[in-house]
Amino acid sequence: MKYYITIESAHDEWLKVDLEDHNGTRTTIYERNLEQAITYAKNWCAGADQRKNTQDSMNKAIAECIQLDKKAGITSEYRDCLD
Repeated sequence: MKYYITIESAHDEWLKVDLEDHNGTRTTIYERNLEQAITYAKNWCAGADQRKNTQDSMNKAIAECIQLDKKAGITSEYRDCLD
């Protein structure tokens, strides 16, 4: 598993933390010190598989809603009518 973690100085003594997990999910946060940045990064990386499962479930639910909309005839050729 690969994780990409970049910690750099931001502004007003804050640290910018860019993270990418092995599933390709990315986030950016700001922390006041290196200890907080590393703690957040460890916790965020540990949640990678749970985030992936949650995202997969949501994607499946959206796809099922689109199929139901098609069956009900409320979609068009160019719009999914989910708004």
